[in-house]
Amino acid sequence: MTYQVLIADDHPHARRAILEILEDDNLFSIAGQAKNGKEAIQLCEELNPDILLIDIEMPVMNGLEATKIIKEKFPLIKVIILSVSDNVGDLFTAIQYGAQGYLLKNMEPDDWLQYLHSIVDGSDTITRNLAGKLLYQFRERDLMNTPEISTLTAREKEILLLVSDGLTNKQIAEKLYIAENTVKNHIKHLLNKLGLENRVQLASYAVKYISN
Repeated sequence: MTYQVLIADDHPHARRAILEILEDDNLFSIAGQAKNGKEAIQLCEELNPDILLIDIEMPVMNGLEATKIIKEKFPLIKVIILSVSDNVGDLFTAIQYGAQGYLLKNMEPDDWLQYLHSIVDGSDTITRNLAGKLLYQFRERDLMNTPEISTLTAREKEILLLVSDGLTNKQIAEKLYIAENTVKNHIKHLLNKLGLENRVQLASYAVKYISN
């Protein structure tokens, strides 16, 4: 089976680079290209691709707005966010909107293909090794001064592991059979306890200290 891929990025050089990554893999075929989120929605309606690779920062309509609309209208399309390392909080917003995951534009082509293969194989979370590579590059500040693992409860460690696997609050709640608000409270307490600023730093901490 060949998976049809729609690429949405306002930079032609970026679109060309993505094409070059995918064209050597027989599993993927390029269905079309869009220059902004509005075009991406239109092409999803016309082409019904299997996968949408969409940049966050685009004119007319950005990738986050487009992702929300596309996942509401076409829930079966697998949406992968493309980004550079800034504005990383947007990536988790995109996952809450229904995106299956995210990729950094400066990652190695083999890592891109590994991730895309895991998506079409039915795994909605990235492998632990690839998670480490992503989260390491997303880190916004040095985490060397974080507290000892012994300060965390067993439940907090459990939630950290699921955060590092890329699960949303809702998915964590379902997996642990607890309320989504309980998950939110745990994450809020973890951020305060560890002196971290956001979920990306929390996941980076988990990859470094918990998942080894």
